[in-house]
Amino acid sequence: MLAKELISDIVPFLRKSDTGQKALTWMEIFRISHLPIVHNDEFIGLVSDTDIYDLNMVEESIGNYHLSAMRPFVKGNQHIYEVIEIVSRLKLTLVPVLGEADNYLGVITLYDLLQKFASLTAVQNPGGIIVLEMNLYDFSLTQIAHIIEGNDAKLLSLYVDSPKDTTRIEVTIKLNRIDISAVIETFERYGYDIKATYLGENTQESIYQNRYELLLNYLNM
Repeated sequence: MLAKELISDIVPFLRKSDTGQKALTWMEIFRISHLPIVHNDEFIGLVSDTDIYDLNMVEESIGNYHLSAMRPFVKGNQHIYEVIEIVSRLKLTLVPVLGEADNYLGVITLYDLLQKFASLTAVQNPGGIIVLEMNLYDFSLTQIAHIIEGNDAKLLSLYVDSPKDTTRIEVTIKLNRIDISAVIETFERYGYDIKATYLGENTQESIYQNRYELLLNYLNM
């Protein structure tokens, strides 16, 4: 999934002649805290609601502001993981996307990013979830996939959480079946440490919400 495929078709950009008040109004409407400033297809920079409030110049044109030098962007052919990284690192609610000639293409909002992340991790698909805990050097995707497919199940998504200052990791697996008892038994037979399992649809909603909140925390929002 590339950045150019995630561009929002509703969030506008600011011109230098637009006022701080107009920027704040748009931010409230679209529930964002940043907006791009564009001049003749050139991305000038981002303005935040904090910039506007701190300068106390809501009636002044954005072009008259002395803004911070923040000019974050991604190129249209960058991967969604790179988009997540820059949004996380800079605590953004959106990130501008530029073309090969550095022309402004649009923005990717945090909301759209979360929606696509949910799709990539198969959140909407019914199925059980297994959380394994293991040492990093014991992780084998080949063996995990073999155990799952050996029980007539399919691996919909998998991601690894590696806490700092430890060699232990958590592997969260989403399957295409709600009844995953046979898969669990096989993992136990192979000596895997099963930290948690989520079987029913109501329980799945809980874990989805939990993972959504964890992602928000990861993005430092």
